[in-house]
This record gives sequence, structure tokens and C-alpha cells, in this order.
Amino acid sequence: MNFLAIETSCDETAVAIFTDDLRILANVVASQTDLHARFGGVVPEVAARAHLQQLLPTMDEALRQANLTLAEIGAVVVMNAPGLVGALLVGVSAAKMLALTLDVPLLNANHIEAHIFAARMAAGRDIFPCVGLVVSGGHTSLFHCKTPLDFDLLGGTIDDAAGEAFDKVAAILGLGFPGGPAVEREAASGDPKAHAFARSFIHEDRLEFSFSGLKTAVRYALFGHGLTKGPLPEPGPKRANLAASFQQAVIDVLVAKCRQALRRTNEKRLAVGGGVSANRALRAALEAMAQRERIELFIPPPTLCTDNAAMAAVAVEKWRRQLFAPFDLDAVPTYHGKN
Repeated sequence: MNFLAIETSCDETAVAIFTDDLRILANVVASQTDLHARFGGVVPEVAARAHLQQLLPTMDEALRQANLTLAEIGAVVVMNAPGLVGALLVGVSAAKMLALTLDVPLLNANHIEAHIFAARMAAGRDIFPCVGLVVSGGHTSLFHCKTPLDFDLLGGTIDDAAGEAFDKVAAILGLGFPGGPAVEREAASGDPKAHAFARSFIHEDRLEFSFSGLKTAVRYALFGHGLTKGPLPEPGPKRANLAASFQQAVIDVLVAKCRQALRRTNEKRLAVGGGVSANRALRAALEAMAQRERIELFIPPPTLCTDNAAMAAVAVEKWRRQLFAPFDLDAVPTYHGKN
């Protein structure tokens, strides 16, 4: 059974083809990074227009890589929540049209929860139940994942997501967009102890995150209190130390909250997904914590961390239960816990 999946929740146009035994036959992503770089962030209307232009070529390439025709597709999957509503609508409309034309079932997947299923895909075996951390540009959330389709939200960010903070700090430091990889590269030559930035909620018994104040602390360390803007720092130890200290503060908080969630739920498995989980320093810190806590850690390779359509294979679980999506399926921009 071959599934074709579409992902257009933000700024990546992605199409994947996989089987009911979770073999990935194709996983094609058309990036929009260059389109948004000059704006310093994702512009929703630009993203939606780019999806319209890129979706059919991306689908053609996925079919070519899988060596399949549309006649061999048995179901269509679309990630319809959460995300930028205009971008989501492109994928949802295309998926409904395709499923109707091929006369095959339509299935939907939740973008956030699919990030955890990417860890299941990479593991090649069942990882549930577990604690799940999704850490990306739009989300920083902890879940108790009882099954692939049964998630309880344990806590999330009250302001900026971790990836959003990386983007904003990269802009402050003049490192460009996207900010995550840029800050990671700059931090590699810096001292993570150079600046003692606060770690919000790190010692509190609450599974919430806050990164807005950390972003402001970087700005103050660079320009001084009361100043909001100044000349961009030149390459060198000062900029590298700020990047490294900021990155370490984010990592310390993420690791601490994962440890708290594991202890609260008594789970022995941690699955991590989302674009920020591709950060090598974060992965190393999570691996060290997993060894200390004697838990299993599951993080997919970088290609499955960032937005992609292969992680929509969580919909195979819905297909097995005949939980098909209706053809009046809508785009849902916010996360409501169930999809």
C-alpha cells in the first residue's frame, strides 16, 4: 500500500511517498529559505504563493524517485494543522482534489505530533509510550505520548518558541536567516560560560518554557540596557561568546524540562523532533542526560527533524483504524490537542 503525503504548513513544500510498513520511498522538500531570507523571517503570503508554484513539481519528483505513478497511490495524506492558514490551505486543497480524482481515502495528520512520529520512523520500531519534545521555529512543547495517536500536552512555551528565539538572536547578531544553523555555527568557536544568561523556570516544577527574556538579555549584553538597536557586532570572540552563551541557556532549559517530564510521567523513553533538534550541541546534551537518567533517547536524523512529509506516516495508524478524513477537511492554524 503506497501513501502520498503533502506538507505545506510553513515555508517548506514537501511531498513524500511511503508504504504501510513505513518504508520511505521518496521524501522531497522544496525549500523557500532564499525567498524569505531578505525579510529575516517567513512571510505568510509569500510562503503560500511559493507552495502553489512548487507543489506539483515536488509531487512529480517524489513519484519519479519512488518509481511510481499516481495510479499506484492507495491513499493521500495531508498535514492540515497547525501552521500558517494560507500555506495549509494549499496542501489541503491539493490533497482533497487528488484523493477525489484517484478515488482513494483521504487522511490527515497533525504537524506537531508528526514530528514525534519521525523519531519512530528513524527508530524502525515502536517507541510508545514516551515523553515527546517538539522544538522548532513555531513550537516548543512537551507531550505524554501514550500511543502514536494519543498525546497529552504537558506544557509549552508561554512566549517565543526556541527556534523563533534562535532566529531573533541571529538577527540581533547579524548572522542571517535561518537563525538556528547560523547561531550553531557561530557558537562553535565561542565560550558558553562567557555570559550568565538566566534559565527561565529551570528550577520550577512547571513544564513550561520562556525564551523571550533570553533574547532580550542577548540584546542588552550587546547594546547595553535601555538600547534596542546599535551597530551589528563584527565577527570575533564577542559575537561567538554571545551565540554560545545563548545556545547553552536554551539547551539547559530544554534538557531540564525533558528530565522533569520523564520523572513526572515515569516514562523511560524520550522522543525529540522539530528543526531545533538537529542542533548538535542539543543532541549531545540530551544524550548525556539520557545516559544519566537511564532512559532511551530517540532523535531522527536531521533530514527528518526539519519540516518534511515523510513524518506524516503517522497517518498509517489512522488508516489501520479506518479513521479517514472527511472531504470538508479544513486547515486548522492552531494546535488544539486532537486532530
